[in-house]
Amino acid sequence: MKMESPYILDGKNILVTGASSGIGKAIAVACSNMGATLFITARNEDRLNETLSLLPGSDNRMIIADIEKESDRTKLIEELPQLDGIIHNAGIGNRVLCKNITESDLNEVFDINVKAPILLQTLLLQKKRVNKNASIVFIASRAASFPSAGNAIYSASKGAIISYAKCLGLELAPRKMRVNCICPAMVKTAFADKSGIGEDILNELKDKYPLKRVGEPKDVANLAVYLLSDASEWMTGSCIDITGGGEGTLL
Repeated sequence: MKMESPYILDGKNILVTGASSGIGKAIAVACSNMGATLFITARNEDRLNETLSLLPGSDNRMIIADIEKESDRTKLIEELPQLDGIIHNAGIGNRVLCKNITESDLNEVFDINVKAPILLQTLLLQKKRVNKNASIVFIASRAASFPSAGNAIYSASKGAIISYAKCLGLELAPRKMRVNCICPAMVKTAFADKSGIGEDILNELKDKYPLKRVGEPKDVANLAVYLLSDASEWMTGSCIDITGGGEGTLL
């Protein structure tokens, strides 16, 4: 008799923010392929629609929202069902040397990387949109632990979200809700390109990783599937590094 895989996500409703590209897009596709019903959100309608077109089945939905805005968060919550999984992925970077950091720089990164996911998660809990036994995953970064010049604001924002996630995990444990973080090293995405890390830099960087390549969005997506599945039901409060063996390598 063939046993059912604990990694299957059949019957689970999963929300992915920042699902229009990169890691968020890959996670949405991977979860859908494992049987989940996806609720994907981002600001760019055309790119989000492209993600939706890659998801098998007809029950998946896209919801255009800028989660930095209170009105959009409220609208998003109203359109969501009860959720079994949440991926907080939306985020940005901004490379500025410490001596040049302005309040505007801080607000730009912290508003989307820290304030938006925290306030969205608060609303999800207040409006009782999260099922018992649900899994909540934050896409953090190795940058929280390994510094690089010009990356202070981004690193600090990911350190903040990791600390928040650990507290959230403690508070939700009595309801069997799990909260974990994924901390990737360098992953090849449009996000990296916008941060000034082009193909030439990635080619140089890959040789610093023992596995001789930087990460791909699918690498993070496969780990996300595990954390959303019943296979990880005894895991909460964890930050999982995914680094290709390059423990201190980022950029």
